[in-house]
Amino acid sequence: MEKRCKHWLPKKNRFCANTPFNDSPFCGNHSSRSNGKWIPCSIDPSHCVLEENMEGHLKKCPLLKQSQTLSLQPYYQKGINQQQQDADFTSEMKRNWVYNLSIPQFSELLSKIRSLHTLICKDIKFSYRIPHACDVWIKRQNDRKLPYQEKHVRQQASILGNLEDFGVLSEQHCQSDLSAVVEFGAGRGYLTQILADSYGINKVFLVERKAYKLKADRSLRQIDNLALERLRIDIEDLNLNAVESLKGIPYLAIGKHLCGPATDLTLRCCLGEHPNQDNGKEQSVRPHLRSIAVATCCHHLCQWKHYTNKQYLNNLGITKEHFHAITWFTSWAVDADHGSDVSDDGSLQSPVPPSDNDEYGGDASGVEDYTRNMKAMDRAALGFMCKDIIDMGRLMWIKERGLEAKLVKYVPSDISPENRLLIAKVEVPTTN
Repeated sequence: MEKRCKHWLPKKNRFCANTPFNDSPFCGNHSSRSNGKWIPCSIDPSHCVLEENMEGHLKKCPLLKQSQTLSLQPYYQKGINQQQQDADFTSEMKRNWVYNLSIPQFSELLSKIRSLHTLICKDIKFSYRIPHACDVWIKRQNDRKLPYQEKHVRQQASILGNLEDFGVLSEQHCQSDLSAVVEFGAGRGYLTQILADSYGINKVFLVERKAYKLKADRSLRQIDNLALERLRIDIEDLNLNAVESLKGIPYLAIGKHLCGPATDLTLRCCLGEHPNQDNGKEQSVRPHLRSIAVATCCHHLCQWKHYTNKQYLNNLGITKEHFHAITWFTSWAVDADHGSDVSDDGSLQSPVPPSDNDEYGGDASGVEDYTRNMKAMDRAALGFMCKDIIDMGRLMWIKERGLEAKLVKYVPSDISPENRLLIAKVEVPTTN
């Protein structure tokens, strides 16, 4: 203890385990900072460096070698799945745009959201499926050394159960011609771990831009005849056509909680038109895709520049500004107490739009005051409507590419309010 940093970590209920820095009682991470100017590292903006030390830091930044190695990979193509290079529309910018609306404008926007939800989101079914194939995890008969949280296991199992209902998986195995799984936003990779334990698979590709401890990789590599490849790359830069070990192999694409634009990037990565590196012609990734199952979440992070189906929303009268307002409203869906399972109520009612005669109508801060005084369940209902509208546009984009697809609520809200699942499959022609 005497050789440890004296900074207390309340979440871990212990002191920092790092070695103190020089004569300080604290490590380098927890020593008091210099009064100099700290700026984000240009290689990895997640950490900051003193401006006068930046030149030296760039030669030894931990991510330097990783970024250099990545740039040499054939599947790395900067921004291949990104449509526009516009700056992000921040949460503060979204909020300010809403607050600057007049009461009549705000009322019109709420009415438009409610009417759109009634028009296009009426066929979203509740589909909570726990397949028998996942009993080894549901009944905790799996390796006890692996992390286990029941709510996550039930979400993962229901994703696989919906794939089974959709004819992609069977209780004993995957489709006969399906030999690979690509998990996007894989994190530690436990969705794939459950799939491999329950159904079996030959090849696994885990796509994740961050490094994680306690990954499922070690356990997956112990499975007989399973080949594992982890691709540490941002989805927006991944050219799936150029992954050598995936070429010509039928695959299933999955993702549990692909935050915000990560869902759009994943859909475009799997179904978009990418230039062939050999001849420069546009080539679809679809010929070897058999199915896709993506659990969407964090819609408040969505950006118009990434969204797959701008044209669909434009045709419904939703502008770029409306879209960003809708994404801001989605955060309200996870604010309320979900014991009443608001998102599974087939007769969702958004709050009644305010009229110009309301007490908020004559005040410059009328919309801000109105939203702050809305009931939590009304805010949640509006948030879920907005989530559904965003996901319905994604669903239509998938269908436009010839896939059979649906959007379902795959777990009750008391397990997770982020409970929408996009699921699709390609009809493979049968040979006589």
